[in-house]
Amino acid sequence: MPAFVKIPTSDLAASVDYWVRGLGFFELFGIPGQLVHLRRWAFQDVLLVTAESVPERAPAMSVNFACVLHQIEAIAEACRAVDPDSVDGPRDTSWNTRDVEVITPENARIVFTAGKSFDPASQEARNLAAVGITPPGVGRGDDAEHA
Repeated sequence: MPAFVKIPTSDLAASVDYWVRGLGFFELFGIPGQLVHLRRWAFQDVLLVTAESVPERAPAMSVNFACVLHQIEAIAEACRAVDPDSVDGPRDTSWNTRDVEVITPENARIVFTAGKSFDPASQEARNLAAVGITPPGVGRGDDAEHA
């Protein structure tokens, strides 16, 4: 586990339920009443650890997990089924991803993000071109042989 998120929770059972049913993680390991190690995909690990209290509000900082595009709506729906007020989105970004943001029972801000298909005629493509990011074969620095 090269990187992981450690999240304090005052209700370990409720947190595990939300992360499993809403966000699609599974329990990899647990020490009853103390911690639960959750995993979604390789290198997507979370340690839920018991704490006496959690922040009253979600911080501005978020933790992002990659997923595939067809999962975004399903994650949003699953989280809404567990807690209807926990979900913001899905929404498209100007850098060509679709994101869903959730606030977990521990007030952690979690974002699932997925790349969208690249459409060279889209506004997103124009946004990327404006900062020098172009698809192979367009402009200087074509790196097609490495793609």
